[in-house]
Amino acid sequence: MSEHLATVEWSRGGQAFSDNKYARAHDWRFDGGAVVRGSSAPSSVPVPMSDPAAVDPEEALVAAVSSCHMLFFLGYAAKLGFVVDRYRDDAVGVLGRDERGKMSITAITLRPEAVFSGDTQPDAAALGDLHHRAHEACYIANSVRAAVAVEPR
Repeated sequence: MSEHLATVEWSRGGQAFSDNKYARAHDWRFDGGAVVRGSSAPSSVPVPMSDPAAVDPEEALVAAVSSCHMLFFLGYAAKLGFVVDRYRDDAVGVLGRDERGKMSITAITLRPEAVFSGDTQPDAAALGDLHHRAHEACYIANSVRAAVAVEPR
């Protein structure tokens, strides 16, 4: 068991608040020192109250699932003797109403593409197995209610 910490910090500054036109931009601070600018999604709260250059929580969830899958994939590939040179995933999350009628991320589709080098290259079956194992092990994907699909390219 482990704990993972994040500090989310927002300040009103001098802006009005009760008119609901306050800025949603805020900072995510992580224990290693990284600071990420966060905001509501412009599709949820219009600009200028949302910061389109910041990461919104929906994007962060999709990135967390993708990152977790990738890290397990790389680990399994290394154990099998495959050399991964590059990995890219154009992951997509869909926000909509779930079966309870609540807004939620209802689906996440990972579209990973890995480039290998070396004498040992995975065939289609080995590649599929790597993604299957990574998906099964990814504790972020195991933590969300949304269906998570993996469509390797």
